[in-house]
Order: sequence, then structure tokens, then C-alpha cells
Amino acid sequence: MLKVGVLGAGHLGKIHLRLLNQSEKYILVGFHDPDAINGKKVADEFGYKYFDNINTLIDAVDVVNIVTPTLSHFDCAKKAMEKGRHVFIEKPITNTLEEAEELLFLEKKHGVKGQVGHVERFNPAFSAVKDNIQNPMFIETHRLAEFNPRGTDVPVVLDLMIHDIDAILSVVNSKVKQINASGVSVLSTSPDIANARIEFENGCVANLTASRISLKNMRKSRFFQKDAYISVDFLEKKVEVVKMKDAPETPGDFDMILQNAEGVRKQIYFENPDVENNNAILDELETFADAINNNTTPVVSLEQGTNALRVALQVIASFSR
Repeated sequence: MLKVGVLGAGHLGKIHLRLLNQSEKYILVGFHDPDAINGKKVADEFGYKYFDNINTLIDAVDVVNIVTPTLSHFDCAKKAMEKGRHVFIEKPITNTLEEAEELLFLEKKHGVKGQVGHVERFNPAFSAVKDNIQNPMFIETHRLAEFNPRGTDVPVVLDLMIHDIDAILSVVNSKVKQINASGVSVLSTSPDIANARIEFENGCVANLTASRISLKNMRKSRFFQKDAYISVDFLEKKVEVVKMKDAPETPGDFDMILQNAEGVRKQIYFENPDVENNNAILDELETFADAINNNTTPVVSLEQGTNALRVALQVIASFSR
């Protein structure tokens, strides 16, 4: 079992502490929080060991789990990696692209592994259909959330849209060609609602919308590809797969047949992949342990986390054009 320590004991940090404490792949050594009052409160309430010195905690573990505000991700990860520790970093990987690229360098230099917490990759609905998504040519995503002051210190692109950016980059095997986007600040000093159109070199187009000032929550993505339509509801954990194939010469009474202007006939049929309930955060943490133990590439590598950040920052830069 890997010895792990957590940096950050806020809302998400406490979730990570609880799950790591339950995991059979980790031994939770303790945690550090720069707010000593909060740290001691969490230690008293849950019984986790509180370290008042970050370096002492890093020295005591194999894996450092970083669940601090984004501004401190780089400094925390650098400290850990320079001591030869593996790092799990919540999304976004860092505050700037330069910081992310330096972590890629440190990862190779010190022979450690890193994973970024893009948890939607482990959403059971996405996992159920990911293999069905083959060369999508149009993608549409909506990630809408009711207003919550937590997270409004960063643009909605880094808060919400980056989830969908990462998921899209994981299924589109092509480089980004062009990005056009717009964002509007309503309640915060940074954009609360944004729309981005991402064009890829292979012709795929992705249209993403993210909002944190909606009246209802929604997390849906739709993938369109030749002879198939795939819908993923990340919130309700539901999927819909509609496919087409050449129509039989003699269709059955209940077969759904479409015919285009050229006379080509297609049969529509539905697939219902099994969606297995899981704890996505626990899964991402435990697959990272597997990657370390088996010396394999993490599911969401630091390189992939860097690519998601790069595109997200390009979206934000596009606001001012």
C-alpha cells in the first residue's frame, strides 16, 4: 500500500481524506492545511493526523494529493516532486501554462508520476460509451450550474468548462486549429457564462457552453459521428446511443428505416450500454495507485492536464479578441 498525504482540507480536500482513508490501496498518513485553525478542527472532528509543516508531511509519504487552491498547485507539486514523490493534482493542473510545463519537466527529471483530477473521465456514463465514440465530427456540451460563491475566483472556463475540454480532447484525435469564444461577467469579476467553438484540424467542431448562474444544473454532452449519435448525461449518469446501418432488403415490421434524397436506406437501432454506479473520485485516486504500482501511464496524465489547461486559456484569451 502507498503512503499518501493530502494538502488542503477544504470542501474537496475533506472528501479526498475520507476516500483515501477508506481505500485499500493507500495508507493515509495525514494532511496539511496552511490554516492551522481549520487543520486542527478537521483533525479533531475526523481523527486524521494534522501536520503543521508541509515538508514534514511530504517526507513521510510516497504520494502527495494536492487539493489546494489552484494558485498554490505548482508550488506544492514542485516541492513534492523534487523530493521524489508522486503527485495527484486537482484540476486545473496549475494557474499558468508555464507552471504546467515545468511540472512536466520535473516529472521526467525525478522519475515520478502525476495525475490530474479531471474526475468526469471516471463518470460511469462517460466510461460506458467512451469506446463507442469513434472519430466524432460535431460535439455539443452544456455544463450549467446554480450559482455558488465557491470557485468564482476563477473564470467559468477553468471552473466548469475545463471538464468538457478534457473529455473532448480525450476522444478527438486531432490538434486544435482555431478557437472562437465569448464570455460574460454577471455576478463575478470574471466571466460567469461562456461559449466556445473549437475547430480541430481533422474537421471536427466542438461547441461548448458553461454557466454558473443557471436556474438548474445540467451536464450533458452530445457526440455526432458517421452513422451514430451518442448522448452522455454526466449529472444523471445516463447514456443514449443511436446508430445507423444499411437497411435490410426486407425490413421487419418494427424496423426504423430512413431514406435520403439519393435513395440510400439506413436502419436506425439503439444500444443501451450498462452504466455501473461508482465513486468517480475514489476511482481516479485508485487508478493512480495502480499506475504507480504497475509503472503505467495514469488515466489523466500531467501532459493531458496541461493540454486541457492550454485550450482553456486559449478560450479565455479569445474573449478579448
